[in-house]
Amino acid sequence: MDKLQLFEVDNSSEVDIPMSAEAVRAGFPSPAQDYIAESIDLNKELVKHPATTFYARCVGDSMKDGGIDEGDLLVVDKSLEPNEGNIVVAFVDGEFTLKRIKLDPDKKCIWLMPENKDFKPIKVTETEDFVIWGVVTYNIKSQLNR
Repeated sequence: MDKLQLFEVDNSSEVDIPMSAEAVRAGFPSPAQDYIAESIDLNKELVKHPATTFYARCVGDSMKDGGIDEGDLLVVDKSLEPNEGNIVVAFVDGEFTLKRIKLDPDKKCIWLMPENKDFKPIKVTETEDFVIWGVVTYNIKSQLNR
């Protein structure tokens, strides 16, 4: 099972980062994109519920085919109700893991699904010590050294 490094959110500071007034186009460049019109604070943008949000750093590669790579920084909200298909931080039998949730009402279980064919799904029934700690709301990844 992959490990996660957990971090508390510190919203005590504001860092206003300049933001382009126009959307950044992935196709042909726009000549009007040469100016900055406003700024955003990433704390306010990424953390909707500061008291119940934490950060986790992904360690391992069980979610790599889902776009989450080792070293990615995840924003995790504990106040959200997990739904089918959400990526969650779960605590299973004494260990944290990051997986996509799949509900199976017929078998009265939950499946924690990896996004890497080298890993097996984890079947969670009433016999396991299991808690969903939170729902991943954002995945922040570096584009350097890729």
